[in-house]
Amino acid sequence: MARQPSAVLFACTLNSVRSPMAEAILKHFHGRRIYVDSVGVRPEEIDPFTVAVMDEIGIDVSRHRPKSFEDLEDTSYDLVISLSPEAQHRAVELTRTMACEVEYWPTYDATAVEGSRETRLEAYRAVRDLIMDRILQRFPLAPGPQP
Repeated sequence: MARQPSAVLFACTLNSVRSPMAEAILKHFHGRRIYVDSVGVRPEEIDPFTVAVMDEIGIDVSRHRPKSFEDLEDTSYDLVISLSPEAQHRAVELTRTMACEVEYWPTYDATAVEGSRETRLEAYRAVRDLIMDRILQRFPLAPGPQP
C-alpha cells in the first residue's frame, strides 16, 4: 500500500453535506492513522438529510460543526480534497504557499434535488456512496479486521 497522507482536509461549498460526509467516512476507516477535517466556502449548519443517510451506515454526524477556510487554526495538511468548484478555487489559494497536494473530486450537490422526502434521501445516498467509493479507492483499507 502506498504511503498515506497524515492529515487530510475535505472542502466543499457549505460544509453541511459533502465534506462532512467525507470527513466522517475517512475518520471511520482511517481515523487512527490520518487526521481528518472539513471546511466550506460559506458554511451552514449540518443538513438533516446528511445526518439521516450517514446514520443509515452507522456513522453519527449530528454533532458536526461547520467551519470556513478562515476558521482553520492549523493548515498543516498533506492533502486537500475539494468536492465543489468553489472549494477547488479556495483550496488552490490556500495551498499556494504550502507543500500540500490538492485533488478535485467533482461531487454532485444533493441539495439541488427537489421532490419527496424519499427522492431527496436517494440523492443524498448517491452522494454518500460516491464519496465512500472514492475514499476507499484513494485510501485503501489495510488487510485484517476493519471498523
